[in-house]
Amino acid sequence: MFAVVRTGGKQYRVAAGDKIAVEKLAGEAGETITLGDVLLAGKDGDIADAASITVSAEIIAQAKSEKVVVFKKRRRHNYRRKNGHRQQMTLLRIVSVG
Repeated sequence: MFAVVRTGGKQYRVAAGDKIAVEKLAGEAGETITLGDVLLAGKDGDIADAASITVSAEIIAQAKSEKVVVFKKRRRHNYRRKNGHRQQMTLLRIVSVG
């Protein structure tokens, strides 16, 4: 069985046993959380009622994603700025869908 869940402004297609990286969620490694915003659910091409589906996940780790380099330059004005950013994220293992 699979489900499409929304968390952190993004949508993820998940099934039991999947590992996903989402925007930071509250909790420590080893805790179990419930992803409540289920948009769609199905099994073998059949669509199920998403209102009755719950998705539970285990937090694997709290981590940072890859660094994004922000470089600004204005030609012929000797203006250069280099900055970086690493977004906080949570690694999840989907325990069950249903």
